[in-house]
Amino acid sequence: MMELKTKLFRTCFLLLVVFCSLSPAITAKGIRDQILWRTGEGAYKGYRIPAVVVSTKGTVLAFAEGRNDRGDSGDIDIVLRRSEDNGKSWEPEIIVWNEGLNTCGNPCPVVDEKTGRIWLWMSWNSGKDDEKEIIHKESERPRLPYVSYSDDDGRTWSRPSDMSETCRDQSWGWYATGPGFGVQIKAGDYKGRLVIPANHSYDDPNGNVRKGPYGYGCHVLISDDHGESWRMSTPIRPGCNESQVTELSDGTLLMNMRSYNDKFSRAVSISTDGGESWSEIDHDNQLVESRCQASILNYGRYRGKSYHLFSNPAAPIGRTHMTLRLSENDCQSWATSHLIDEGPSAYSCMVRLPNNDLGLFFEAGKKSPYETLRFVILPSKMIFKSNRIICKDQ
Repeated sequence: MMELKTKLFRTCFLLLVVFCSLSPAITAKGIRDQILWRTGEGAYKGYRIPAVVVSTKGTVLAFAEGRNDRGDSGDIDIVLRRSEDNGKSWEPEIIVWNEGLNTCGNPCPVVDEKTGRIWLWMSWNSGKDDEKEIIHKESERPRLPYVSYSDDDGRTWSRPSDMSETCRDQSWGWYATGPGFGVQIKAGDYKGRLVIPANHSYDDPNGNVRKGPYGYGCHVLISDDHGESWRMSTPIRPGCNESQVTELSDGTLLMNMRSYNDKFSRAVSISTDGGESWSEIDHDNQLVESRCQASILNYGRYRGKSYHLFSNPAAPIGRTHMTLRLSENDCQSWATSHLIDEGPSAYSCMVRLPNNDLGLFFEAGKKSPYETLRFVILPSKMIFKSNRIICKDQ
C-alpha cells in the first residue's frame, strides 16, 4: 500500500512538472526581484530562515539567520535588513543577536499596532549541541525561547530575555519559535492579543523522532498586556512543527503546520478562544507539500474582497516550485495559484507592503534552495487579477 501511495504521489509530481513546463513564464511589469543575502557573500558563510514584517511607520524589516556552521545549530546569529521605501532598496545588514559560537535562531517578529513596539522571538541553544542531542536530552543545555524588542523602528534591539519560565515546558527537548511572524488579533473578545507560533519536541513512547521515543508538537505564546508578560497555550499534537497562525474573519485562529503524518500536505488546527486551546489536527489536502516550512498571511481586503495568501514549495517530493495560493473564503479552499519559481525553493515569509503590494521573502537557488534569500515584490493588481504563472530567473 505504501509503495502504491508513493508511486501515486510521484506521478502527481511529474504531472505538476509537465504543467509548469507548458505554462508561459511571465515576468510582468512591476515585479521586483532582489537578492537580500547570498551564500558565500557577506559576513557569514550562509543565510537561511526568512522572516518579514512591516512596522507601524511603514518600514519593512527582513530577518534571517547568519550561519557559520552547517545545520540548525552551531555558530548562528540573527541578522536584519531594513527598507523604508516598500522594499525597493535596503540598508546594510544589522546584527540583532550574536552570542559567540552559540545558536541564536528562528526569528519570529510581531508588531504591536497600538504601541509600535516590534517584538522579536528567537530560539537559543549551546553551539556545542546539535538537534538530535537536544531532542534526546543528551545536550549540554536545552533549547530555550528568548525575546527582544525594538522601539526605534528596528534600528536597535534590547538584550534578549530568557522566557523559559513561562513559555517552555521543562520536559521538552527541542524548541523553535515560528519561523515566520506572529499576529495581533484584530477583532472580537481577544482584540489586541499578541500570538506567537512555536513548536517543540516532547516525550512520546510511540514516537520516532531522530530514532527516539519523541514526538513533534506545536503551541503558541500569548500576551494580553502588550508584551509585558507571556504564557503558552495547550499543545497541538502529534506530528507537527514549524507553524504559522492566521486570524479568520470571525476571530477564529487557524494554525498551519509542517506535518510528519505522511499526508503530503499541511496540517491545520483551529482555536476559538484566542489561541488558548486548539482542535485536533486535520490536513488541508489542497496545500500539497513535502516536509517544509510555509507562510500564511491574512492579507485583508482588496477591492471589496478579503483574502488569505499561502506560500510554500508546492511539491509532494523535494523542495521545488515556490507557489503562491489565494483564498477568498477563510482558507476553506484555494482556487487561485501563482507559480513564483519552478526551481529549488524552501522556506518563505510574506508581508503586505504599505503600498498594498505583496512582499514574498523566500529561499531559492539554481542547484539548491539555500543559495539565496530573495525578496520578490508582486503588485496587488497582478495577484488578484487572474490565475497566472509568474516565474523569474536569478
